[in-house]
Amino acid sequence: MLKRNVAVLLLALASPLYLTSGQAWAGPDQDKLVTTAEQSLDAFLRDPEMSWLQENIGKARAVLVAPQVVKAGFILGGSGGRAVLLYRNTKTGKWVGPAFYTLATGSVGFQAGVEVSELITLVMTENGVNKLLSSSFKLGGDASVAAGPVGVGAKSNVQADFISYTRSKGLYGGLNLDGTAVTVSDEWNAAYYGKNVAPPDILVRQNVSNAQAQKLRDRLAKAIGGK
Repeated sequence: MLKRNVAVLLLALASPLYLTSGQAWAGPDQDKLVTTAEQSLDAFLRDPEMSWLQENIGKARAVLVAPQVVKAGFILGGSGGRAVLLYRNTKTGKWVGPAFYTLATGSVGFQAGVEVSELITLVMTENGVNKLLSSSFKLGGDASVAAGPVGVGAKSNVQADFISYTRSKGLYGGLNLDGTAVTVSDEWNAAYYGKNVAPPDILVRQNVSNAQAQKLRDRLAKAIGGK
């Protein structure tokens, strides 16, 4: 019950009524989330500190982008937000999607304040993709997660199902994603595509598409020199 209450609190904090920064979106606005995801992706791909990400994004099977992840304190601590997932079709090499997800993790402690971070996660393995095609899973439990190397010329042979980068106010690696629950946002997917669809329908079978996400898909394709 405590973890559920934390998740509810975090999603409430991640709502537009709470977030007032320039990247906030108004109401259940899937278009705005896709737009801010493209802006976050572009910022990471231009950041000189993200050289490892830029050099290795072409190896990713999928990319998960959360433009605003709220890390809240008070007595209950944790983080949460909304994310979009793009998947690279193994036959055509083209990026498809997005599918919508929620992120939430909770802990008990004596923290204070609220912090907003951007998150980009490279999905490096088939296991990682399969977990995202299910209804929900937990990072660090059902799938391995590691922080990506940061710094100009960063080199590493880090291996994990998910390799994540976070940035907050110019700082890097501010969020610990172990224990984060990743859950499909069925309502947001239905609203964006006009009918009830699951991630396999969007990403694998490609039964639906939305031209509004083309700029996001193009930015990712450009990053790896793909189509």
